[in-house]
Amino acid sequence: MEVSVVVPAYNEEARLSSTLPRLFDFLSQRWDAFELLVVDDGSRDGTAGIVTGFTDPRVRLLRNETNQGKGQSVRRGMLAARFDPVLFTDADLSTPIDELPKLAAALRNASAGVAIASRAAPGAVLKVRQPLRREALGRLFNLAVQALALPGLRDTQCGFKLFSRGAARRIFPLMTIRGFGFDAEVLFIARRLGIPIVEVPVTWLDSPQSRVRPFSDGLRMTLDLIRIRHNELRGAYAPHETENEPVPGIH
Repeated sequence: MEVSVVVPAYNEEARLSSTLPRLFDFLSQRWDAFELLVVDDGSRDGTAGIVTGFTDPRVRLLRNETNQGKGQSVRRGMLAARFDPVLFTDADLSTPIDELPKLAAALRNASAGVAIASRAAPGAVLKVRQPLRREALGRLFNLAVQALALPGLRDTQCGFKLFSRGAARRIFPLMTIRGFGFDAEVLFIARRLGIPIVEVPVTWLDSPQSRVRPFSDGLRMTLDLIRIRHNELRGAYAPHETENEPVPGIH
């Protein structure tokens, strides 16, 4: 078995000092071949030093010279990944890395190209919930996502998503949104390309240090939904093959 894990990081020195060893230990115990790609998004703290402190070549650092946004960092890491499948996960591990085998099994068993962690699917366990206001705003945003872009998906924003390498190579070159709204865009592109998506219930713990600002970022993400629809109308998501790799569900 093999896997690539992408971690976007902006000023994550404090969290990565504990979560990066957890990721490495878990992967080294479960996977024959793996890599950890941390994409440092122009951090001003010691994020890069935490990563370069690992002498194991399976831990790789990609650095953006300036802050370019979470979406752009994820895009860079996903396209640089060497193994199949490819996961991206938040640095805080709100979704524990222990959930990865569950998504990998769903990806295989459902013959899907994308498996997404869900806090809203039946069977999900929220061990530490978000503050009530943040949770309510999240639900309102999800209603907008379902109405404007992705009907039927219960949770598009959980930062733990697994892609077959073939699917990632088709989806991410078409991505245009650099900020937090990128999750909805990559899933919209997957559907536009006919790549099957499976939603997997997971255990989740809210991180009190979340970087998402409910009102300002929520407004930007809602505007991103309109941008996604505009991009679709002007043909921005037309299929664009970067590699002739098979994608489950695509013939």
